Amino acid sequence: MTTDHGLNINNLSMRFDLPNGGSVQALKNVNLHLKSGELMSVLGPSGCGKTTLLNIIAGFLAPTEGEIQLNGSTVTGPSAERGMVFQQGALFEWMSVRENVGFGPKMKGTPKGEIRETVDHLLDTVGLGDFKEKAVYELSGGMQQRVALARCLANDPDVILMDEPLGALDALTREKMQSLVLKLWKETGKTIILITHSVEEALLLGERLLVMAPRPGRIHREYRLPFADLGVDQDLREVKKHPDYAEKREEILSMIWDMEEEIMGRMEAQS
Repeated sequence: MTTDHGLNINNLSMRFDLPNGGSVQALKNVNLHLKSGELMSVLGPSGCGKTTLLNIIAGFLAPTEGEIQLNGSTVTGPSAERGMVFQQGALFEWMSVRENVGFGPKMKGTPKGEIRETVDHLLDTVGLGDFKEKAVYELSGGMQQRVALARCLANDPDVILMDEPLGALDALTREKMQSLVLKLWKETGKTIILITHSVEEALLLGERLLVMAPRPGRIHREYRLPFADLGVDQDLREVKKHPDYAEKREEILSMIWDMEEEIMGRMEAQS
């Protein structure tokens, strides 16, 4: 076993068999190294394998070829080292906010006093200190996603995986949550991988941004960007006024548009 820290994705490929006997190559020869504490957003057209990649990192899927290593150990299944935040919070509706956030530590046998201290701290951190005893169904969508973030952090994972975590929120709530993600990233030092369909969100929440191309899914382009660091201390609306922001936004939009056009052309040719 190596002592290499961080996340290593080595020659990763994923092929799904179809009922008719054919198959789909969802990912092909994906290679990536993510250092501990990095924040990476992943973007690309539908069918480029974004969610498949995240599910393999989470341990929900086993790749057809290649491997993923976290801190020198091969990923072979789900683990508390990798926490997942979904588009919908996947919370326990019958539990209170406090019980949801404390569920993971409780399952580990953590002492009650320690759980209470952790839960109180995390709910204060995500701005829900006054809602600890509320039922989840009483909360708005944005508040539920804050609970989901706190619940993930309560397990103290090395890597936080986010699959369109803000996609179902209204514009204003989404902006507030983007700022919260940046705050949590800086305060906790966690490695975060965030899947999104929004170019703006990918630019704001990725110090590294991957653009993936489809059929088969692969890394098409990588950017290293200043906007996430700027957004920790600045209003995100001010960050969007950065001279490089609009240029990068248009460049990536054009790139994805061209990919979508190519996909449509292939589909028309096959029909």
